[in-house]
Amino acid sequence: MAMPIRFDPLVDLDGMWTTQFADRYLPLPELPDARYECIDGRLVMTPAEVGTNSYGEIELAHLLKAAARAHGFYVFGQVNLTFSAQRWIQPDITVLHALPKTDEEDRWIPAHLCTMAVEFVSPGSRRQDFVDKPRRCAEGGVPYFMRVEISRRLRHAAVELFTLGKLGRYDTLAKAVSGDRLRADEPFPIDFDPADLLP
Repeated sequence: MAMPIRFDPLVDLDGMWTTQFADRYLPLPELPDARYECIDGRLVMTPAEVGTNSYGEIELAHLLKAAARAHGFYVFGQVNLTFSAQRWIQPDITVLHALPKTDEEDRWIPAHLCTMAVEFVSPGSRRQDFVDKPRRCAEGGVPYFMRVEISRRLRHAAVELFTLGKLGRYDTLAKAVSGDRLRADEPFPIDFDPADLLP
């Protein structure tokens, strides 16, 4: 008697992942804390953030929140920023200019609601954080992108803020390292020392 073939969503849905499949099968029981993102139907999994990045994310959200709210923006943590049914990422911080209208939009936030995506560079996903995610956000029309890189050992932080240029690519708007101040007037007033993100 033939053994029944066991369904494995990671294998059997490779290249076919959609938000609908994600609602049904994620998170995987064996990887409950992983970050699940999808690029053209292919699932990309990365481990949970390192502690230093997690601390920095909370600090940065706190630093951005007051000015963002005063100018009509909303600062969220990690969300499913969705470009299509087969393409979504989970920025570390997401700034929206409009709130989701439905439960579906709240689960799979449409990219057209996003003003700025923020990524903290992780050791296991440097290429994604430096190349892939900025490109996805630019292609999806997200007006601003911020990248943060923290070295716990060196007690160093660097922040770059980009704006979407006419050619559909990000141009540097402002950058700073620990001891300097990152200052920008858009998308709302931003002024902080990257060292503030260090524990």
